[in-house]
Amino acid sequence: MSQFTRHSVKVPANGVELDAWLYLPVHEEASLNKPAPAIVMSHGFAAVKELYIDKFAEAFAKAGFAVLLYDHRNFGKSGGEPRGEIIPYQQIEDMREVISWLSFHPEVNAEQVGVWGTSYSGGHAIMVGALDRRAKCVVAQVPTISGYQTFLRRAGSRLSAVQEEFEQDRTRRSKGETPTYIGVIPQEEQPGIYASDEAMAFYSKAWTLAEGWDNRVTLRSSEKASEYEPGLWIARVSPTPLLMIVAENDTVTPTDLALSAYNNAREPKRLCLLPDGHFDPYVKHSARSMTAAIAWLSKYLK
Repeated sequence: MSQFTRHSVKVPANGVELDAWLYLPVHEEASLNKPAPAIVMSHGFAAVKELYIDKFAEAFAKAGFAVLLYDHRNFGKSGGEPRGEIIPYQQIEDMREVISWLSFHPEVNAEQVGVWGTSYSGGHAIMVGALDRRAKCVVAQVPTISGYQTFLRRAGSRLSAVQEEFEQDRTRRSKGETPTYIGVIPQEEQPGIYASDEAMAFYSKAWTLAEGWDNRVTLRSSEKASEYEPGLWIARVSPTPLLMIVAENDTVTPTDLALSAYNNAREPKRLCLLPDGHFDPYVKHSARSMTAAIAWLSKYLK
């Protein structure tokens, strides 16, 4: 097992600088210090790198991978405006620029770069795997599959009202007014996108783990999420190897949508099914999730 170093870096991507940590493995034997296989990592909707997945990056680095873990534009210490805005296809384009940056690093083997994404960026990992053959391996943990189907379930009887709010926000922004913001989780009697106890417990940890985390996203972020369909691309990931890590009782990125998408994926592929809900792979079942990812990445990148 390797030791590792961690370096704070800024990665240029489509006009902004992304705040990132670069993990480099350090082998005990000098003869083994050759360009390493690498993994590009990013977090899910409104989350930042300090929120549990830095532990995943450390585990991957100890397993001998170089790792670039970054925050999406408009979040954390990454650049970009408006703050808290999440446009999925922009994040995908940024991820591809991160692959470029990492591939140029002298301690990285550019022919052995994989992508690991979780939740919203799990969908991004699927998309990048389908679009960019420089990604030689894909791990998608509890990934977004169908933004529209998830939106229908979440909006329920308020569907028409929410769609009207989207339209009104577009009208205001077109007039030069400031974006409408909504909470990620409820706070001080203000509603949030995610109101379950498990979501509250997960995101509220960001106030402790990540300095300056802001509990809000633009309303357009929610609109764009409702239009995002990574599952439509999943068959195109092949021949790139795909590992999907799915929670058995996921209501955030629903389990049934993930399993249906997995069935549509082509070989080589593997399914790792974990107990419990959407947020449990991060801590409660993190050892199992890490182990599955390391085995898959090692098989195809080393």
